[in-house]
Parts: sequence; C-alpha cells; structure tokens
Amino acid sequence: MSKDIEKAIKVLKEGGIVIFPTDTAFGIGCRIDDETAIKRLFEIRKRPEKQAVAVLIDSLEMVQEYLLPISEEVKERLIKRYWPGALTIVLPCRTDKVPKLVRGGGNTLGVRIPNHPVIREIIREVGVPILGPSANFHGKETPYKFEQLDPELVAMIDYIVPGLCSVGKASTVIDCSQKPWKILREGAVKI
Repeated sequence: MSKDIEKAIKVLKEGGIVIFPTDTAFGIGCRIDDETAIKRLFEIRKRPEKQAVAVLIDSLEMVQEYLLPISEEVKERLIKRYWPGALTIVLPCRTDKVPKLVRGGGNTLGVRIPNHPVIREIIREVGVPILGPSANFHGKETPYKFEQLDPELVAMIDYIVPGLCSVGKASTVIDCSQKPWKILREGAVKI
C-alpha cells in the first residue's frame, strides 16, 4: 500500500476531508457516517444544502445497509453491466442511516463503484461509503487533471492523493427511484 493511500485512509478514519483521483474526475470526500465532516465538506465546497451528494462504494454489500432493497432489474440491467464504472445510480435509501445533508433532505442516495484502484482501496480500508462530489467549489470547473485543482480548495482540506483520472469525464447519473428510470446527467456511460 502506498504512503498516499495509507495517509488518506488515516485522515478519513479520523474525520478528515481528502481529495482523490477516481476514474471520472478528482473527487473530494469524507465518511458517510461523520456528520461534522459532511457539514464541513458542504461549507468548503459552498454546496447548497438541498443538493444531494453521491457516495462512492467498494462493493454492493458495503452500501446495502444504507439503501432499501435494490430491484433485480437494477442489478441485472445496470449494476452488473456498468459497475465498476462511470455510472451513478440514484436509489431509495434508509433515511435513518443516510444523513439529511447527503440526501439533500430527500429519500434517495446516489451510489457508484468507481473503476479506479486507488479510491477503491481507500474506501475498502475505511470500511464505509465515502462522499464523492467533484473536487471543486460549487458551480466551478470539474478537475479531471491534478493541475486543474483549485489551490484555494486544496488549502482548505486535510490531504490530497495525487494520481490520474482514466476516463476524464463526469459520470452518467440515472434515477432508478422512479419508473420509468430517468437520466439526470449524460456523462461517460451511454445508456
């Protein structure tokens, strides 16, 4: 395990905020179960509190306790086909387990297994889903390369993991909490 990964795991376990590479873009995150860190993350990014944020996971098992049962149709048509990868799936969640800020006050949670070994290892070792919005101030450019990170943002967080984003394009977001499913953002995955 690299020193960068070890340090990121330690910082996240202690309630810190880390910037990291994913397959799609650089993300900024904290643990899903640390409300103080979540509040700080929203303040740093200047993200509106009513805007939900997706989480990154290492396995379907990891996120089961935060979601209502996932339909076989979603598992067969989306999860088996596109994960790990650049598809964020919005699903009904357990509001008693997912902090209000993470779900934007609603009753759904966006989840994704990134296709990137560094962040997957970090998530696996931390042991809980990690918030995974892009590492930028709300409304600003998404960083796909290390040198695109805003120095002002970097100065406000606890650690940064260098690396490359293999896809270099935002994830596609599909809402499966309703029928018919609805694409909320066209991204790297075509459905």
